[in-house]
Amino acid sequence: MNSSPRRYDVIVIGVGGMGSAAVYHLARRGRRVLGLERYDIPHDLGSSHGLTRIIRLAYYEHPSYVPLLRRAYELWHELEQRAGEQLLYVTGSIDAGPPESQVFQGSRLSCELHHLPHEILTGAELRRRFPGYQLPADFLAVLQPDGGFLLPERCIVAHVVAAQALGAEVHTREQVLEWEPRGDEVRVVTDRGLYAADRLVITAGPWAAKLVPDLAALAVPERQVVGWFQPMQPELFLPERFPVFNLLVEEGRYYGFPIHGIPGFKIGLYHHLLEQVDPDTIDREIHPRDEQVLRRAVERYFPAAAGPTMALKTCMFTNSPDEHFILDLHPSEPRVSLAAGFSGHGFKFCSVVGEIMADLAERGETGHDVRLFRLGRFGTTAAASSG
Repeated sequence: MNSSPRRYDVIVIGVGGMGSAAVYHLARRGRRVLGLERYDIPHDLGSSHGLTRIIRLAYYEHPSYVPLLRRAYELWHELEQRAGEQLLYVTGSIDAGPPESQVFQGSRLSCELHHLPHEILTGAELRRRFPGYQLPADFLAVLQPDGGFLLPERCIVAHVVAAQALGAEVHTREQVLEWEPRGDEVRVVTDRGLYAADRLVITAGPWAAKLVPDLAALAVPERQVVGWFQPMQPELFLPERFPVFNLLVEEGRYYGFPIHGIPGFKIGLYHHLLEQVDPDTIDREIHPRDEQVLRRAVERYFPAAAGPTMALKTCMFTNSPDEHFILDLHPSEPRVSLAAGFSGHGFKFCSVVGEIMADLAERGETGHDVRLFRLGRFGTTAAASSG
């Protein structure tokens, strides 16, 4: 580390969903920013691919996500205007399960606390309204009209293109080997060069713990598989007739989408086969059991979509112990900020997380309420605060 480094205001490691947004928001504020990406932009080796990602305002996981989602929607629409293309498709969203389930009860609570427009439907009413759904008649569902899906690869590209237009520098196929504080700056060594900045932002997805050992037990990668199945009645699974969903059934918690991009209905099972993995050695091959755990839900709850398999793809969740995000300063280095542990439900927040990470990089705090996401909840102290 003795040669003279190239100097920036902020360096962002990882230019996927979160990192691309962070690079954009920093560039938007006039910062000289460098984004370092180990793979291509976009790529299909991490957690920010798959053609569609759910966005929903009715948030059963915790009501405090809803204000962040409102800001995320605003920022996604701003990005659409800047990019000149549609990135967010509104279909409505369904959160369904047994009447006492957290998915239904938590979603309804979020709607009530934040005065979100919504309807409560029984499984039977849901079948009549949207025949692609064939849930048990006694299930209850929250239908929230603002839900829909984002196009993740296009969102990443839009953030990067906008950031570059504002002067950001983005390097791909460049792997970070190490980083360290040095005097009043942070230095980053890659397989191609040496860089320095006043601040460092780490948005490395499943690779976060490899860059920040403190996250080893707090941001754990998990193998995930999603599938697309050809409907026998494709008209029932078009975006205008099929809301995105979050569904708790006895087989597990599933999520899914109408037809878009691939000629099939898309479905995934949260925590798939419970396989914790190393992101560098993950099994990316598809096996019969991967397909079986998805097809069994399609056949039972969406039978009109149980045709031939169109595609199966691997990705990764990076899970925190409580499945809430990690948005904070490094526990011992306040010049370094971290975004990790998005636990399979983070992409919809990329736009606002980019804004939060820019805040943390600039001044070590944010006006957004990030108390739920601090490292301190795990007994790890960091200095980030919300206004």
